[in-house]
Amino acid sequence: MSVRTDWTRDEIAALFDVPLLDLVFRAASVHRAHFDPQAVQISTLLSIKTGACPEDCAYCPQSAHFKTGLGVERLLALNEVRNSASAAKAAGATRFCMGAAWRAPRDKDIDRLIEMVGVVRELGLETCLTAGMLNPEQAQRLRDAGLDYYNHNLDTSPEFYPQIISTRCFQDRLDTLQAVRDAGLNVCSGGIVGMNESRADRVGLIHALATLPAHPESVPINRLVKVSGTPLQDAEELDDFEFVRSIAVARLTMPRSVVRLSAGRETMDPSLQALCFLAGANSIFYGEKLLTTGNPEVTADRALFARLGLKGLEAA
Repeated sequence: MSVRTDWTRDEIAALFDVPLLDLVFRAASVHRAHFDPQAVQISTLLSIKTGACPEDCAYCPQSAHFKTGLGVERLLALNEVRNSASAAKAAGATRFCMGAAWRAPRDKDIDRLIEMVGVVRELGLETCLTAGMLNPEQAQRLRDAGLDYYNHNLDTSPEFYPQIISTRCFQDRLDTLQAVRDAGLNVCSGGIVGMNESRADRVGLIHALATLPAHPESVPINRLVKVSGTPLQDAEELDDFEFVRSIAVARLTMPRSVVRLSAGRETMDPSLQALCFLAGANSIFYGEKLLTTGNPEVTADRALFARLGLKGLEAA
């Protein structure tokens, strides 16, 4: 089965319009052609530097522009990262992701990040990092240090983007993804749905991802977690089935990517999560927090996996 990077918006919009059960069936069929449908890749995400971010992303409690009651924390010590990664591995995670609330890291920050990548790799875990915009030299340094994945989400469609973020432009995001790809790093990039965007914007987000020169190896589909104090605290609730459609269309257009059922799972009941897995999601975050927002506890996820007959995917 060929992998296309020439999807048109009209084609993607037509997929969103397919009757839901037919859409899920088609996505499930594509999923099974490329993956073990019972296997789910498990990651853990740790905030290694929290708060005071100069960006004004309307969804983010870590922005210095909004009063969300979130405390500011400096970059974690190496031992704290090691201990968290060790606990994540013991809980069944195969990838350890680290997030730093920066617009862009300085070169001296890269030195510290390289040390963190090293201690996580020593534990036998895959490594992922999200720390804002990177230039080509920084991306290459991280690759040389052994970083496996770099996360940099597109967030939403190019058209809706200025309504969500004004401190950087959509092209800045694309430039970082290109630097990451050119350095030989695996790309983790997705977006957020439920930010009062239209379906056309969800089409635009998936179109932007699915027409990259190479599809991201990981595609997180986040459902907005509404945080008091942010501009999106009163966003209209996204229909559950519309969220499932977003998962299914991501799977159909990026058949070999790992599609992560990401932020917002805490608000999803087991039936909705099961439908997302059927529609092609095959990755989750384990642990009680995603950076600063809630996430289902490990015990709840283990129970859900047992009920659905799912298993953790072994590291590559």
